[in-house]
Amino acid sequence: MTIELYTWSTPNGRKVSIALEELGLDYRVHTIDIGKGEQFDPAFLEISPNNRIPAIVDPDGPDGEPISVFETGAILLYLAESTGKLMPASARGRHLAVQWLMWQMGGFGPMLGQAHHFRRFAPEQIDYAVERYTSETQRLYGVLDRRLAKAPYLAGDYSMADIATFPWAARHEWQGIDLAEFSNVERWYRAIEARPAVQKGMAVP
Repeated sequence: MTIELYTWSTPNGRKVSIALEELGLDYRVHTIDIGKGEQFDPAFLEISPNNRIPAIVDPDGPDGEPISVFETGAILLYLAESTGKLMPASARGRHLAVQWLMWQMGGFGPMLGQAHHFRRFAPEQIDYAVERYTSETQRLYGVLDRRLAKAPYLAGDYSMADIATFPWAARHEWQGIDLAEFSNVERWYRAIEARPAVQKGMAVP
């Protein structure tokens, strides 16, 4: 199958391109320039109703018919379930991976995204917002560091949970984070950064 990937060069977009590279799946990239508002194009909204990238279309869905999937967590779970890869085989391991995937989606991504906005892109400096989101980012890196003190990867073995988390950590400098202060995160980060599939996925589009 050839997956149709609709994406842009953001941490969320890179989650899916990394996963596709790690799985060795054929895919075709469709760039959705969010700076130009292309995410609001009616044709894209048919694929991604929340007008957010990334989204995929699998022409050979689970019933043999095309299926579109939006929201990164849903896409990563779909790809894992379709291939039987990058998720633990045991029920306990899968639940662990899904917990950390949800943690990324509900906290590590959104809060770091707010830190990006108020530290780098807000039209005016709002000290309260900068402090609030930088502080929460520091806390979340602490959560990540404590987990990685117990295991090499979030679910024990490398999984979709790590793939979801890494592209946000890749912008640690934007967040005012020094990885040297989080030694377990830094070890995890360097190991993932060195993976050829990750390097290819991070360059998409």
